[in-house]
Amino acid sequence: MDLQQMRYVVALAETRNFTRAAERCSVVQSSLSHRIAGLERELGVKLFARSSRRVELTSAGAAFLAGARDCLAAADRAAADAAAAAGVVRGRLAVGVIVTTAAVDVPELLQRYRALHPDVRVLLRAGGSDELAAAIRDGELDVAFLGLPEGSRPSGVETLVLDHDEHVLVVPAGHRLAGASRVTLKQVADETFVDFVTGTPARAQSDQAFTAAGLARDVAYEAGVAELITRLIARGLGIALLPSAFIGPLAADDPALSLVPVADGPRRIEYLAWSRFNPSPAARALLTVLGVKAPSTRGNLSGPPK
Repeated sequence: MDLQQMRYVVALAETRNFTRAAERCSVVQSSLSHRIAGLERELGVKLFARSSRRVELTSAGAAFLAGARDCLAAADRAAADAAAAAGVVRGRLAVGVIVTTAAVDVPELLQRYRALHPDVRVLLRAGGSDELAAAIRDGELDVAFLGLPEGSRPSGVETLVLDHDEHVLVVPAGHRLAGASRVTLKQVADETFVDFVTGTPARAQSDQAFTAAGLARDVAYEAGVAELITRLIARGLGIALLPSAFIGPLAADDPALSLVPVADGPRRIEYLAWSRFNPSPAARALLTVLGVKAPSTRGNLSGPPK
């Protein structure tokens, strides 16, 4: 058994298609099929159930897949550590980003990072703050840019506060409140709202503000993408509370939207988060680009994981 066979198994498990798996691994399909079949003979078990139309993991294959992924991750990390010891940063950098990230221009950051470390391959993943923090704890992400309600803080990861922000009311240009100098939550509680999906940190910021004010509201539309929220607002389907640093530049170029300050609106904190334990060379290099003092040895930064 070798690492290449494990890579083929992982690729086939994820694509469920021999052709796509071979393309991902940059080999001919017959070679990939032959190597996987050889591995199955060596192990004495079938890793995949095959038909003319379907490829699925067997129970033995599912058990093998978890260990194979761990082995590949360890091998990749060993190669990256060896290169880093020689002064070269290689490997993969997995970065999580919330859809309303505003404290850091992520494309500009990655442009500077690539100029310094062109051998690193970057994976970007969008999601909610809780989901991305959990992915860091599970080793699926190296770093992430998060946004949480004021008073909340990511757990089990190292963090750096990037910015404090407050929400503004986003209304259609023809709305009765467009152009108002300031409003309160009570003044808008009877309006129809557009917001993020229930249970996400992005939604919690507004929910907590209305709860603290003793108010209820009607959220008629939920969306996971900020762009869709603003398009619904522009059509007159509702109003929303969104972080000012994020929505300000977008609304400046959109005459269909108007922004109104909110006296008692939600406030959020944007964080940079990274692994407590043993950041990879690629992750440490990104932290350095961001001006964060990154650890140079294995271990955590501030005591045992919580």
